[in-house]
Amino acid sequence: MDIKIPKRIFIIALIIRLIPVVLSYNLGIGLDDMYQYDMLARSLVAGNGYRWYSPPDLDLIRPYINVDLTNVTMDPRGIEAAFRGPMYPIFLAVIYFFSGLAHRFFAARLAQALLGALLAPMAYTLARRLDPVHEKTARAAGWIVALYPMLALYPLALATENLFFVLALGTVLLLLRGAQGKTLDPALSAAAADPWDRPGVRWFALAGAVIGMGILTRSVIALFVPFAMYWIWRNANSVRGAIFFAAAAALVAFPWALRNSILAGRPESVEVSLGYNLYMGYHPKSLGTFQFGISTDLLSIFNDMDRDTIGTRKALGFIRADPGRVPELIVRKAGFFFGLERRAVQFFYASDFFGSLPPPLLLSIAAVILLPFVFLAPAAAFGAAVLPRSDSKTLVGFFLAAYITPHLLILAEERFHMTLIPVFAALAAAAIVHRREILDSFRVPGGWRRWVLPALVVFLLVFNWGYELWADRAHLATLLGPGGNESYFPY
Repeated sequence: MDIKIPKRIFIIALIIRLIPVVLSYNLGIGLDDMYQYDMLARSLVAGNGYRWYSPPDLDLIRPYINVDLTNVTMDPRGIEAAFRGPMYPIFLAVIYFFSGLAHRFFAARLAQALLGALLAPMAYTLARRLDPVHEKTARAAGWIVALYPMLALYPLALATENLFFVLALGTVLLLLRGAQGKTLDPALSAAAADPWDRPGVRWFALAGAVIGMGILTRSVIALFVPFAMYWIWRNANSVRGAIFFAAAAALVAFPWALRNSILAGRPESVEVSLGYNLYMGYHPKSLGTFQFGISTDLLSIFNDMDRDTIGTRKALGFIRADPGRVPELIVRKAGFFFGLERRAVQFFYASDFFGSLPPPLLLSIAAVILLPFVFLAPAAAFGAAVLPRSDSKTLVGFFLAAYITPHLLILAEERFHMTLIPVFAALAAAAIVHRREILDSFRVPGGWRRWVLPALVVFLLVFNWGYELWADRAHLATLLGPGGNESYFPY
């Protein structure tokens, strides 16, 4: 099936993302993550390798944390890093190389706006695969992503998500494209077909390379590899495709894991951060999400391997001391994962980033930012139920399961669900287009049973959001009150 994407969707999505980028031409960066990615990218551009915290950068943070350089080989070029995956800093380094360092943040944001705009036509393509009969579904999905407020603002941040969103969804689309070859007209020989439409391994190998880059950006996506291999084997009927997919992913990701292993003197993955995240996720005072205070406990340790070892050992100790708390934390992490998209904006307003805003205006801005997900997620639940079974739907289900599960076991924040917004958009668009079918089914005896599960999902989502706002009511009242913009709540 050839898919022609309306250019207008991409153009509008790009313009919407460029507006805040242009308006913030001289905007700096905030949050530790952004500074770290910037340090790594600057080191790469300077030819110093993958290093951070050179003496000048180290001096900037000494007033805030106790710097522990035990087991660290200090070099004027900086400390060799293994904590962060390399793909996003490489992406930034390429931009810095061409733009120069003086205006590097603006150049990076321009590139990220372009990447973010690509998500709209990608959502269109995914929806066409999920609901090939109704092109309206694809158009609705594309426009939802094009106009989604938080996605429009994301290019302002130096954050891995800007690259990861495209790599994760791109993997799914390439897998679906690869499986398209099995649907060739039986009367048409494989040799007579276009090379990229033949049953084969090219698209699967390309998907493997893309997910390899995704793993180098955020390794949490690695769990999708076995799910995808199974899908290629069973649904796309290609054992060779599954092998080539895995081989391509390993070819891209393994060299960096080997580099980290040599650096650590032990087997390691592409980012040595699991121990730190487990420590935050299972600390006795942790709610299962990122919490300032707990997050700084291990930051003074500048040897990545030591930090990882200590974090893992302590996290396992926390679990053994109170194993009954694990199920509760998993539930809490699910709540944070599907939480309202307010944390970053709330933090920057409380840090006097926007100045003081009158409560009516502040509430209006909050509605614009929060309500899209409030409508999108419930609609996606009904869209998933209304779409018929298909290979495409199965792959999307595998992707959701593989991506969500690690966050429930390690650490969760609402920003992590942003990767799934294009998928939710495709499913929600299906619910919108098929709304008459959904409503008509209630007139059929027993037709309501089909919607019990999505209705339960909606109930849990609404309950979660209500509980979230109630639990944080004191902070929200402070933000809306006099001087709320100077309340300086931690992230």
